[in-house]
Amino acid sequence: MPACATPVCSMTGFASIRARSPSGAAFSLSIKSVNHRFLDIRFHLPAGSDGLEQQLRAAVRERVRRGHVELTLTPEQRQTGGLRLNDDVLSAYLLAFAEAAEHHGLFDTPDLNALLRMPGVMTTEAPAVTERADLDAAVLASIPGLLERFNLVRAQEGASLEAALRASVVRIQEMTTEVAHLRQRVKPAHLVRLRSRIAELLAGTSVSISEERLFAEAALLAERSDIEEETVRLQAHADRFLALLDAGGEVGKRLDFLLQEFGREANTILSKTGSAAGSESLRLTELGLEIKAEIERIREQVQNLE
Repeated sequence: MPACATPVCSMTGFASIRARSPSGAAFSLSIKSVNHRFLDIRFHLPAGSDGLEQQLRAAVRERVRRGHVELTLTPEQRQTGGLRLNDDVLSAYLLAFAEAAEHHGLFDTPDLNALLRMPGVMTTEAPAVTERADLDAAVLASIPGLLERFNLVRAQEGASLEAALRASVVRIQEMTTEVAHLRQRVKPAHLVRLRSRIAELLAGTSVSISEERLFAEAALLAERSDIEEETVRLQAHADRFLALLDAGGEVGKRLDFLLQEFGREANTILSKTGSAAGSESLRLTELGLEIKAEIERIREQVQNLE
């Protein structure tokens, strides 16, 4: 059975059902999940359900790959029957009452309502072995339907997350393209800045710098601050991110690792362009910060993916 009907699934979901066993025992079954690094399954079952828990765990593992999952089974109380009077315990209470009254010279009659509330006087009949087996079988028969509803909820949220992630990656691609265009305009600005700086340093002196030397220094400065490789890698990471979404499956961890590479490229772009001159410098810084902010938004959403 497939874990999820859509390319990507959210780790957050909830579903519940109510059913009845062949012997008439009604029960409710619910499942919910939140984010987790691995698959962590917790059960809330009636006492003596060890065998049932193992089978439920196997069923959940077939349909869920990652997340903190809680599955709760709540048998409903019968409307009639199920209680019986333990006459031996009641007689012991009555005898103790009579002895105490005689010993202390008290004259009173016991309160039946109070006696029925004493521990052990009223007991709950344990379900017959056949009834318990019927209940376990009914629970296991209900699990596929419950998990189908559960995964439908996770798939719907996963589709919403995927759409938001794709939109964010497209924005990063657009900003990276603008960064690449600005890069071409920054190169001449390096020469202007270098020429102005040298003129300030040599003012009032007889020393002169040849145009050839000036161009060589400007080229070296431009090479050190060039961001072509970073923009190319950032675009490649974006393409890879979208490809992973297309492939679907358990992509949450891989996308999270890929986002670390996004962050490295964005940080390098900011560090290399921080010393650029002119209006392009301010715009490059703005774009670098916007790319980093978009990466963080993506990271928060990726944390919810299976």
